[in-house]
Amino acid sequence: MEVKEEQSTKRKKQKQGRFWTWVAASVLFRLILIYFPKNLNLSSRPEVSTPLTSLRRLAEGYWLKQSSMSPYAGSMYHGSPLLLSLLGPLTVKRIEGQPSHLLCSLVFVVADILNAMLIRATGQTLQVAYRQSLKSLDLDTISESMEVLSSGDVAALVYLWNPFTIVACVGLSTSPIENLAIILALYGACKRMVPLAAFGWVMATHLSLYPMILIIPIILLLGYGPDTPRKLLLMRRYGKVEDNSSSDSFQQQEKVINQSDLPKVFAWRPTMLFLLWVIMWSVYVLLLCGISVKQYGGLWEMFERMYGFILTVQDLSPNIGVLWYFFAEVFDFFRNFFLIVFHMNILFMIFPLAIRLKHRPCFLAFVYITISSMLKSYPSVGDSALYFGLLGWFVNELSEMQFSFCLFSVYVGVSLLSPVMHNLWIWRGTGNANFYFATAITYACLQMVLVVESVSAMLNHDRKLKKLTNAKLQHGKS
Repeated sequence: MEVKEEQSTKRKKQKQGRFWTWVAASVLFRLILIYFPKNLNLSSRPEVSTPLTSLRRLAEGYWLKQSSMSPYAGSMYHGSPLLLSLLGPLTVKRIEGQPSHLLCSLVFVVADILNAMLIRATGQTLQVAYRQSLKSLDLDTISESMEVLSSGDVAALVYLWNPFTIVACVGLSTSPIENLAIILALYGACKRMVPLAAFGWVMATHLSLYPMILIIPIILLLGYGPDTPRKLLLMRRYGKVEDNSSSDSFQQQEKVINQSDLPKVFAWRPTMLFLLWVIMWSVYVLLLCGISVKQYGGLWEMFERMYGFILTVQDLSPNIGVLWYFFAEVFDFFRNFFLIVFHMNILFMIFPLAIRLKHRPCFLAFVYITISSMLKSYPSVGDSALYFGLLGWFVNELSEMQFSFCLFSVYVGVSLLSPVMHNLWIWRGTGNANFYFATAITYACLQMVLVVESVSAMLNHDRKLKKLTNAKLQHGKS
């Protein structure tokens, strides 16, 4: 036994050493790319920089503010005034002999490392909770097999070495800051650090609006915990349901069960505290924003130029989304109608998915982020970098996901074809907008297939657990 323990400790140390080696290599790789001439011109790519995440637009907004003009004057800057106060001074500072915007690039590198560490810590928490729930269901064999892959380490390395993450960091996009706020919210909810979860959610919603829908998985995380067995498994764990394969008999048994005898798994106290902290952080953020834009039209101008810009899709410059092309072609008479349709499409998916995946709130957050990345007004590769990193949390549960190789191959193909089609259309003039839009709509379909296949694989995994629990019960009776 002592020899086995020594071997296991050595393996853990070796794994940790390899992990930190890969982390250091990812930082070094980013620093090398930063010193390339003009950052490989990635900051001008529509896949990397959008009207909301472009550092060039932020620098322009800061210049307007320094000139005693509104940062929202014209049509350049549409971001947060807090982000303008944080990164604006760094855009004008130059170090002699160093690349321009070096300080901002270093901030984005630090944000990426923080994101990876928070993803790793959250993944470790999820894996421990999931392993405990498997042991409570007497499924120790599955929990032992999970020792092979540490989901936290896998997720962190996937995030750090994902080409989308690297391109967003080197391309001077503010996406790493927005991703940091989202990950902070999920990390705080998993650890039940209510003020941190509320702060992350408020800042993420303030910066890009779409993370507002993450309030549902965050509340489920605070109420149920990071991993919650489904109701059937809970009742079987506590001996409330007899083993029977027929659904009719199960429904009859479920009616007989006194619901008060089941464990009260939802905790209302942290949920109420979360809502209270959300109100407090929201007031504080609005107060800071009001002070920042007091001389330039107040909060109303910020809402109009920032959130109104997101919801009304005013900028129709090409990006990897599908809305720019659609609203460039649609008649103005129908514009408001289709704006409502596209934005409500996200809301229509929230509650059915929440009902079906309420026992897996972190996976629900991953699905929400992927859907919003597909349907948001101004998507970028930074959004994809985030949900790919979160996908690593479920590397064990989604090991049997179908079409994974096809998805990977098409993602690589679209990533390579997108700049080619953009070059043919904009610079060479041998193509048209349909060339670039074809890659954008393929990219959106890929995300749709990823959501469908991942949800299907997760539900199949839950069914597998149910069958194994039935087999355990039958074996125990025999």
